[in-house]
Amino acid sequence: MPALGKLVQIEARLFLRDPMSFTIGLLLPSVILLGLGAIPALREPSPDMGGQRFIDYFAPSALVMAVAVVGLTNLPAVLATYRERGVLRRMRTTPVHPAKLLLAQMIVNLAAALASAVLVVVSGKLVFDVPMPQRPIGFAIAFVLGISSVFAIGMLVAAVAPTSRAASGLTTVLFMSVMFFGGVYLPRFMLPDAIARVGDYVPPGVQSLLDAWTGTAPAAAPLAVMAATAIAAGTLAARIFKWE
Repeated sequence: MPALGKLVQIEARLFLRDPMSFTIGLLLPSVILLGLGAIPALREPSPDMGGQRFIDYFAPSALVMAVAVVGLTNLPAVLATYRERGVLRRMRTTPVHPAKLLLAQMIVNLAAALASAVLVVVSGKLVFDVPMPQRPIGFAIAFVLGISSVFAIGMLVAAVAPTSRAASGLTTVLFMSVMFFGGVYLPRFMLPDAIARVGDYVPPGVQSLLDAWTGTAPAAAPLAVMAATAIAAGTLAARIFKWE
């Protein structure tokens, strides 16, 4: 455990020293939410969103960004870089097994994603009085399952990508898909209904987050898909992960 704790400290310092990881991973979702909230028209209730303000409706999509930026871009890229540079291979010859490095990376990136999500919720509430999630238990369940599925997919990319460039190519496609279906690029009420329904099941399941946020119990089917995705992708990643 002391070795793991030391690795977590080192990986956390490396994360915070990287301006791109720190700025984009931690701050960008909140900055975008606050930037949109600065537009007066987006702080007015809209019939297109059931009387909600756009800023309230968009908050769960900002959470999607908070999770996806870290889980689908930073985590796979770092692990693929470690493999490409032989870090994992060299660690196999030391008493510190490289699996501990993977665990340390997971801990640091999960903490970063959670911190980014908390910043979104708190900044939205303090600056624009964005309501807190109305069903906190349902929201917590949806968020945990959603973030687990995204990180499992990120680990799967890290398992199959031989180089950092390959990881970047795969994660770019996945990231853009998650952003699209999560209502970041275009609000979900403006998407065709069929595409919006597909988005309900695309990790991290923005509709479940939105439902719990606004006071409706999240549907069981999307939550089951998030759980199944996390288990399947995580198991597959563990089985095929290569150290070199």
